[in-house]
Amino acid sequence: MHYPRYFGSRRHWLSLLLLPLSWLFCGLVLLRRSLYRRGLLKRGRAACPLVVVGNLTVGGTGKTPLVVALVGLLRQQGYRPAVLSRGYGGQARHWPQVVTAQSDPWLVGDEPVLLARRCACPVVVGPDRVAGLALLETQFDCNLVLSDDGLQHYRLARDLEVLVVDAARGFGNHRCLPAGPLREPLHRVREVDYLVVNGEHKPCVRAGDEYIMALQGEQVLPVAAESSGAVALSAWRGRQVHALAAIGNPERFFLFLEAKGLRVIAHAFADHHVFHRQELLFDDELPVVMTEKDAVKCRHFGLAGLWYVPVTARLDPVFEQRLLADLAVLQRHQETTPAG
Repeated sequence: MHYPRYFGSRRHWLSLLLLPLSWLFCGLVLLRRSLYRRGLLKRGRAACPLVVVGNLTVGGTGKTPLVVALVGLLRQQGYRPAVLSRGYGGQARHWPQVVTAQSDPWLVGDEPVLLARRCACPVVVGPDRVAGLALLETQFDCNLVLSDDGLQHYRLARDLEVLVVDAARGFGNHRCLPAGPLREPLHRVREVDYLVVNGEHKPCVRAGDEYIMALQGEQVLPVAAESSGAVALSAWRGRQVHALAAIGNPERFFLFLEAKGLRVIAHAFADHHVFHRQELLFDDELPVVMTEKDAVKCRHFGLAGLWYVPVTARLDPVFEQRLLADLAVLQRHQETTPAG
């Protein structure tokens, strides 16, 4: 089955019409970044190393599974990590917010709740990440901060940058918004510390300097909180299912299920879509399978027949070693630098 692709993935006629706006957007982005780099706009800085995990394109690239994997890696090495996120889509009236596994995704956003459930570490969200960082450092004993999807949030100073790119989509037509999918000009790729490619390796603008990440999911779990009993995904080979995805790149989830041998009836929704009960009900007895990010928003319905596939990120060992080595250098530097 083939799924529709966004116009920014090719030379679409609409992209040509939007080029003047794209050039204006690029100019404003470069000006803003220059003001922060020159110190003309003030930045907030963490008291401990801060690592940004972000992307250059709109849509999903696999940042959330990468953050989960990095938290696990860092905890194994004795770090006390915490996660800072924007909380996109959250409707809370007051920010920043501390997120727990029991938090309402409608208030704080779906991805932060997923991170709180999977990472079991402090998670703070808010549009103003500097304010979020202050809350994080006030309430929690952390010695390393991961900023989820904060590559373009230049008001927050960072020590290391991890850029994630989807192998299938790449950088689209290499044009900035709104003529293409880029949030910043493409040359920004050369400036980050690590380039992680989610999926099969493809030539990139930093050939020879990419680290491959593979997403793995081998089970389906019931969505309802009171349910129990995981099922091997391989046991559903040949089975027809309704597949729901309200993520940045729904196509990736549908193709993942098809690669596992499932027969997919695809239902794509906008990223961070707030589901209504009726959208989860179909006139048949087929199971409904969704992403873990969507499951956190549908658990309160308590419906039987809803399943989700948790995924884990397998990281390149060379990437892990290099990141840990760079963090060790940062820690030594902070320990030998006088306060103030």
